[in-house]
Amino acid sequence: MAELTQNPRAMSKSVLDLLKTPWALIVAILAAVAVLDPGNWTEVVTFAGKALAHTGQYILFAVLLLSYLKATGAEVMVARAFEGRETRMIFLAALFGGLAPFCSCEVIPFIAGLLALGAPLSAVMAFWLSSPLIDPPTLLITAGALGWPFAIGKAIAAVALGLFGGFVVRFLMRQGAFAQPLRVYKPAGCCGCGPKKDDKPHWKFWQEPERRARFRSEFVHNGLFLLKWLALAYVLEALLVSYVPADLIARVVGGEGLVPIVIAALVGMPAYLNSYVAPPLLAGLMEQGMSAGAAMSFMVAGAVSSIPAMAAVWSLVKPRVFATYLGLGISGAIVAGILFQMI
Repeated sequence: MAELTQNPRAMSKSVLDLLKTPWALIVAILAAVAVLDPGNWTEVVTFAGKALAHTGQYILFAVLLLSYLKATGAEVMVARAFEGRETRMIFLAALFGGLAPFCSCEVIPFIAGLLALGAPLSAVMAFWLSSPLIDPPTLLITAGALGWPFAIGKAIAAVALGLFGGFVVRFLMRQGAFAQPLRVYKPAGCCGCGPKKDDKPHWKFWQEPERRARFRSEFVHNGLFLLKWLALAYVLEALLVSYVPADLIARVVGGEGLVPIVIAALVGMPAYLNSYVAPPLLAGLMEQGMSAGAAMSFMVAGAVSSIPAMAAVWSLVKPRVFATYLGLGISGAIVAGILFQMI
């Protein structure tokens, strides 16, 4: 009898969870187009399907690469960036921030442990600023949607922003700022305690059953994750191209000069979705008249202000450090947009 009363609740919870997924939103959007504008439904679906198929090769390579890094335990190499002289740490932290295969929850115990062991806030800030901007899947997806020049520009902006933030924080610390940056941290336990600096990556992961199992698990998990978000992104791009007037986009964030870049950074901070949805949407906006500099500014500012990135910083440090993180992020986004526009 207890099972009969519990099953409906479990079923209703499963249905609610399904309704919250990108798949449900995709179905809802396409159903709305079919009802409100049936003549355009085929065009929207065709546009989204072709774009997703084009990016499929990048998705496959990105998922294989990320699964390999996870299975080998390559993230332990990042921990070694936080050893040695402070200047060296800042450079390596900014560089490895774009290569680290961490999920948003893994960053929290990893960084908490490093700060507790005495890693300087300057190097941690360099890592925090560069890490949300680029990783192997994001690099490939950006290349597929916006081209390699934009993807490489974003990667350079990620490292440069990390260096900028790291050295600014080092300067402020030498003036007496951030003497006690940490909150009281209590691990959530969602991803363990992060890698240890004395661990070593196992590049031939297929020789160990546990690592082979992790590779399969990561491949399926990351593949489905990227597929659902990119499918949603391309459906939204199809709607953008079909229904948003090009002259409206051009008036707001089009044209040359500083104003569109600043506006894009300010809009990107609260409006950003995630690093996988943004490139296809920006491709649509650029086709409608958005400048390349504004697109870069939007993407950089949005990545820094994404919910996982901000949660990782907010959970560990005091408000003044968090405010510094956001200030460095938006100012760096504007500078990146200006430089990318000039180049």
